[in-house]
Amino acid sequence: MKKDKNIMVCVTQQRTCERLIKKGKELRDKIDGELHVVHVAREDENFLGNSKQADAIEYLYGISKSVGADMTVLRSNDVCGAITKFAEEYEVGHIILGEPPKGCEEDSIVDSLKKSMEDVNFYLVS
Repeated sequence: MKKDKNIMVCVTQQRTCERLIKKGKELRDKIDGELHVVHVAREDENFLGNSKQADAIEYLYGISKSVGADMTVLRSNDVCGAITKFAEEYEVGHIILGEPPKGCEEDSIVDSLKKSMEDVNFYLVS
């Protein structure tokens, strides 16, 4: 599969990330690429012990499956590094992210990712 056709959707453990997955599906339907949904959990984070977060991850997994996407949970304290490595490994050409909170635009994860992957198209969804 060509690099420019693979899509990665980055989600947090919030049900509202469903909108990001749906945006990924729309893009995938236009360009006929593979769709990957990724959540990076910090190594010291026990989201499975938190029923609210675990329910949200399970919910997003179901949404991912319903649109024909794989969902991967990565464990890393280096969120940008984990996303970059995954994008390179799966030859991702498009990354969909939620917009950073107002006032947090400077030095956001989005800026870091854009600097580390200049040849990738980024889509920020509000």
